Amino acid sequence: MSNDNNTSNSYTPPKVWTWNPDNGGEWASINRPTAGARHEQTLPKGKHPFQLYSLATPNGQKVTIMLEELLALGHKGAEYDAHLIKIGDGDQFGSEFVDINPNSKIPALMDYSDGLDGKPQRVFESGAILLYLSEKFDALLPKRHANRTEAMSWLFWQMGSAPYIGGGFGHFYSYAPYPMEYPIDRFTMEAKRQLDVLDKHLADNEYMAGDEYSIADIAIWPWYGNLVLGHVYDAAEFLDTASYKNLLRWAKKIETRDAVKRGRMVNRTWGEPHEQLHERHEASDFETKTQDKVATD
Repeated sequence: MSNDNNTSNSYTPPKVWTWNPDNGGEWASINRPTAGARHEQTLPKGKHPFQLYSLATPNGQKVTIMLEELLALGHKGAEYDAHLIKIGDGDQFGSEFVDINPNSKIPALMDYSDGLDGKPQRVFESGAILLYLSEKFDALLPKRHANRTEAMSWLFWQMGSAPYIGGGFGHFYSYAPYPMEYPIDRFTMEAKRQLDVLDKHLADNEYMAGDEYSIADIAIWPWYGNLVLGHVYDAAEFLDTASYKNLLRWAKKIETRDAVKRGRMVNRTWGEPHEQLHERHEASDFETKTQDKVATD
């Protein structure tokens, strides 16, 4: 279908929608209107209590940042193996991955820690994983009830709002087959509204739940921090993110945290080679297994 046809008023939805496999832009070969496994695939398993299957998208970064923050706090039980899931190749539709996450989305986590009555615990959905880890280690969630409630509100705000950034703005600005004015305008307006929500809140708060860094910040930063700093969609100028002074202050501060720097690298397969750690199995991997090191071995 031509650009002219798609941007005119000539389209009338059919009475019953049918799937066109060729209509979907960059992800047309992956996206389907059905769930479930598409092929048999065994997942690798390392030696640590937590086995993470992921990719360094914003949702994936939430969990690797969380695990690195826990380790930085001295929680040795948070040691993990991070296995690469190549979503462009359809790894998320392999049988064992679907057993962990029936929704076929990264990240997916298995907990093999002691004290689970011999039955490993699966955890899927990034927000659920953050909350699970926070409660398990009693960390990165405020103890005071009012602040904890605030952190939880912002955690769930992120889960409900970010799809408008990724599946809305990001898709039509970066991945759609061609630029379309209406959806770009529609989702840009919503993206900027959300940035303004955060900017206004952070005018009076150091972090999302007040003066204490928490899972709310860890959930929100990979989407909105990366966005305003120009790390995703190459859209900082288009969105005029420099105008959101409070949000930028928060985003830059969190970016400097060592655990955030490490977490952003894990399962990353793009960007500068020294920022790519395709898989993480030991803390020393950050020094010895990044792609700049692997390429020179």
